[in-house]
Formats: sequence, structure tokens, C-alpha cells
Amino acid sequence: MNNWKLILIASLLLLGCKKEDNTTKTPLNTSMYFPENSSTVWENTSPSDLGWNTTNMTDLRNYLIAKNTKSFLILVNGRIVMEEYYNGHTAASEWEWNSAGKTLLAATVGIAQQEGLLNINNKVSEYLGVNWTNESTEKEALITCRHLLAMTSGINDQSQLIIKPNLTYLADAGTRWSYSNVFQKLFDVVATASNMDFETYYNQKLKTKIGMDGFWNKGAIYTIYHSTTRSMGRFGLLVLNKGKWKNEQVLDDAYFYESINSSQSINPSYGYLTWLNGKTTYMVPGSQTVFQGYLVPNAPPDMIAALGASDQKMYVIPSRKMVVVRMGEASDPNNPTFASSGFDNELWAKINAVIN
Repeated sequence: MNNWKLILIASLLLLGCKKEDNTTKTPLNTSMYFPENSSTVWENTSPSDLGWNTTNMTDLRNYLIAKNTKSFLILVNGRIVMEEYYNGHTAASEWEWNSAGKTLLAATVGIAQQEGLLNINNKVSEYLGVNWTNESTEKEALITCRHLLAMTSGINDQSQLIIKPNLTYLADAGTRWSYSNVFQKLFDVVATASNMDFETYYNQKLKTKIGMDGFWNKGAIYTIYHSTTRSMGRFGLLVLNKGKWKNEQVLDDAYFYESINSSQSINPSYGYLTWLNGKTTYMVPGSQTVFQGYLVPNAPPDMIAALGASDQKMYVIPSRKMVVVRMGEASDPNNPTFASSGFDNELWAKINAVIN
């Protein structure tokens, strides 16, 4: 082959290499990010950089607005990918978590246990005293803190008002799953074990550790947490990182693992005051029916969820390094009370159209 032909081929190869180098994109930052506790600054990631279908984001937004949403947040690797506020709600607005706040209580119980203040396998009466229920001493003695975390206390669930006359026997502890307000006795367990007001202990051991805002509102029936949307996102980020915030293990590995796995076999889709997807069967609040399949079929099987009345939602997806938060009024005003609803499945269909 002539020398001039060799030179021509080499030149073309070099030009081709140069063109490829010029079009190479900067790799996406996949490291885990934690926002600073005392700052409103939060790193962002573009949906297009993640390869999402951005044309479907309009449909997602329209759906959220139509379903009475006030705020919507998606984090990936801790960074904000989507943050929306509607109907006068802002990043500074606080809103109720409703039953989604149960996960905060479960985490606080775990912290108290790792500090040696309590043991979830102990009888509740060891902390609240004998006769804290209206059951016989024998039946009451069967109820442990773990039963309250798993919703298997066996206490009659006909009334959600947690006063002693209502805490009557229905089944032996551990033999019946029922979504009931009696779990709120764990607030008293932590307060007694720590020798301080529950909210004071929670603020010191969890809230300030991860930079959350918010407060507990104690009513006659419910004790409900209120915070900004980003604070729910912060807690979701803690869950995503298995109880770790930056370099501190806020919630120990062993308890965290227990909390996000089936707490009993009656309703495998329930951990410690936390909902779990991807199980073979599930139960819902207010019913003893066992349904076949996933709790939320359209959602990833590894989803961990905090679900509250009027569709307060915190979804954590470990496989996608993702946290999703939705706050607002009930998507269906005629069905505002249940923690899990058809809204979850519809919303995930819209989310999937964007992220897949």
C-alpha cells in the first residue's frame, strides 16, 4: 500500500476519535448526597440527565393537580429531581403526615432500644405498669412492644379512641393483625423509658440529627406530625440509607432491617409501623380480608412506604436510590381515611411513565 494511502487512513481515524471525544458526556454523579442540616441549599439533578421521559412529566403534573396535591418531591441519590408545589403551598409550608408519621415513631423506638432504654421484646406493662389495658392481667401480659409495632396486640379495635375502657381483649397478642390506634401507647413507652417528654427525646435523637423541621400535634384521638415536604424527604433519605445520615448510624442496622421486613406472617406487607411492597399477600386498614398480590402492583417490589390518611405518601425505592413524597388533600374526598388506596397504584403508573 502506498505511503499516501496509509497517511490518509490514519488521518481519518484520528478525526473519528476526536469527534467521539468531543461528544462524550460528563458521567452522572451517582454518589449519595445529604443536604446540610442548617441550610436550605439542596443539590439538584436534571430529569434528562437521568434519561427520564420528560415529555410525560406534564401528564404527571396534571394528575397531581387534579388529585388535590399540595406538594410533590422526587429525590435520586439524595438530589432533587422534581419538586412541585400547588394550590398556594410552598417549600416553607407545613402539612400533616397523618399515619405516615408512624414510621417516625418506629424509628424513635429503635433508637431508644439501641441506647438501652427499652427492649421491644419486653411486655408493655414493664414500662406503663400493670393494668394499662382493660384486659385480664394474664392477657395483658402477652402484649409486648413488638406487638404494638407490628399491629398485632389483639386489643379490640372497634374504637380508635385510646382510653383504658376501650382497650379490651379481642385475641391473644400475636394472633391477629389489625390496624389500630393502640400503637400510640409507644409514645408513652418511649417517654417513660427515656424519662423525658417524647417530643423532646425525638427532637434530640432523630429530628435534629437529620435537619428536619416540624412538630407533633397531640389530639384527643391522634398524635400527628406536621412538617415541610423536604423534611419528609430527609426522613426518606435516612430510610434509603438504612438508618445512616452522612457518617452517623442514627438507627442501628439490626433494628432497621427488622423494621423494613415482614413483622409477622398474618400481613407480610407490614413491618414496624411501615408498609412493604412486593409480598405475596396484604391486608388494609379496617378489614380482616387477606388480598393476594402486591400492595401497590405498579410500584417497584422493593418499595418501603409510609402511608397516611388523605394520601400523605413517602415512598422509598432502594433499587433506584429514590425517595418520593406526596402531601395534600385526599385524592378522593369520598375516601379520605385509608392509609393505602387506589391512588398509590394510579400515581405509580404516572411516575413509571416518566422514569422508565
